Amino acid sequence: MALEHALLVALREQPASGLDLARRFGRSIGFFWSATHQQIYRVLARMEADGWLVATEVAQTGKPDKKVYDVTPAGADALAAWLAEPTPTHALRSDLAVKMRGASFGDRGAVLDVVRANLADHQLRLEHYRSLMRRDYPRPAALTGLDLDHYLVLRGGILTEETWVTWLTEYLEAHA
Repeated sequence: MALEHALLVALREQPASGLDLARRFGRSIGFFWSATHQQIYRVLARMEADGWLVATEVAQTGKPDKKVYDVTPAGADALAAWLAEPTPTHALRSDLAVKMRGASFGDRGAVLDVVRANLADHQLRLEHYRSLMRRDYPRPAALTGLDLDHYLVLRGGILTEETWVTWLTEYLEAHA
C-alpha cells in the first residue's frame, strides 16, 4: 500500500485539509499506517497534480486560507482499482522477537527490560483501542457499511494487541 491509498480512503470518508488529515492519522489511520505531516502534504500535492484530488481554498479568520481536499472521479477509480487488487500476506518482522530468541547469548536482564517496556506500550495501546470501542461502538451488532468496516478494523487492532500482551506476558512469566 502506498500513502496515496490511505489518503484516498480518509478523503472518501470526509474531505479534509492537510492538517486535518495529519490529525486523523494520529487518531485512527495512523494506528496501522503512519506518515509525517511533510509526507502527507507532499503526497497531497502530487495527487492533486495527478488529478486524483481537487483542492478548494477555504478562508479562515485570523489564519491563512487552507486547502480542503476531496477525491475526484479519477481518484475514486484509482482507489477502487487498488481495493480490488490482491494483498500479499506479510511475514512478521520483529526486532523484539529476534532479541527474545537470542536472549541466551547476551544480557537476559536487559532483554527482559526491553520486553517489559514493549508490553507496557502494547497494554496502553490495547486500553486505548478498547476505550475507542466502548465510546464509538456500544452496539456493534447494529453496524453496517462504513461504520461496520471501521469497527472491524478496530477489532483487528484489539485482537493484535491482545496477542502481543499475551505473548510478552508469557515470555516474562517463563523467565520469572
